[in-house]
Amino acid sequence: MNIISVCSFKGGTAKTSIALNLGALLAKENNRVLVVDFDAQANLTAGLNFDPDNYDSMAAVLQDRKKISDVILKNVIDGLDLIPADTWLERVEVTGSLASDRYSHEKLKKSLEPLDYDIIIIDTPPSLCWLTESALIAATDVLVCTTPEFYSIKGLQRLSYFMHYIAERHPFHLIGVIISFWNMRGKHNKDFIKVIEQTFPGKLLQTKVRRDIAISEAAILGKPVFQVRPKSRATEDFQNLNREILTKMSSGLTPEKACLN
Repeated sequence: MNIISVCSFKGGTAKTSIALNLGALLAKENNRVLVVDFDAQANLTAGLNFDPDNYDSMAAVLQDRKKISDVILKNVIDGLDLIPADTWLERVEVTGSLASDRYSHEKLKKSLEPLDYDIIIIDTPPSLCWLTESALIAATDVLVCTTPEFYSIKGLQRLSYFMHYIAERHPFHLIGVIISFWNMRGKHNKDFIKVIEQTFPGKLLQTKVRRDIAISEAAILGKPVFQVRPKSRATEDFQNLNREILTKMSSGLTPEKACLN
C-alpha cells in the first residue's frame, strides 16, 4: 500500500485540488483509493460536497473515540473513499490522550496500517505543524506543491529542512515537486525553476498544472474536474500528472494498472 502525503508551506498551491483529482483518477481505473482530509480547513471535504460539521474526522480516531472504519465515508465518488476533516483537527495534539503521548505523531501511521487500499492520499495543512509531521511520518511517498510566485518558492527551503528532519527518523520517498497555476509565458519562470532545482535537486516534475477556471467550477459542484470538464486543460494536466506520479512512486501501482484514457 502506498501512502502519499501532499504537502506545501503556503496556501493557494492547488494542493487540495491535486489530492482530490489524483485520487479520483486512480479510483476511476478500479484502484482502491482512500483520501484523508487532514487539514482543519476541510477544503477537501467540502470539495467533495460534504459538510465537515456533520461528520467525524481523524481527530476522533486519534483520540481513541472512534475506530477508523467508523469515520470512512464509502464510495463518495466512483469508488473513492474519504475520511473527512473538521475543526477538531486544529489542536488535536494538545487535547485528550494525545497531549501526554510523547509518540503522538506516530499515531496516524499506526491507524492507517491495517487498512486495505491500493493507495491512500493525505491532504495536509499548508504549514509545518503536528498534522503535517504526522502525515510525513505515515507516508511512503510525498508530493510537494508550489506555485511560480516568490513567497511560495521561498517557502520550499523551510519545507525541505522540515522534511529532511523527519526523513532521518522515518524515511519516505519524495515523488517530486509539482508547479500549479503555471503560465508558460511567466516572466520569472526560469528563476523559480532554478530555486526549485537547488532546493529539491532533480525532483521537479515535468507536468505542470495550468490555470483553468474548470478547477473552481468542479470544486463548487463537489466533483473531480474530469467529470465536469473532461476536455479542459485541467483534466489534461491532472491526467498527465497521474501518469508521471505513477512512474515515480516508491512501489505498488504501475502505469499499466492505472492507464488513463
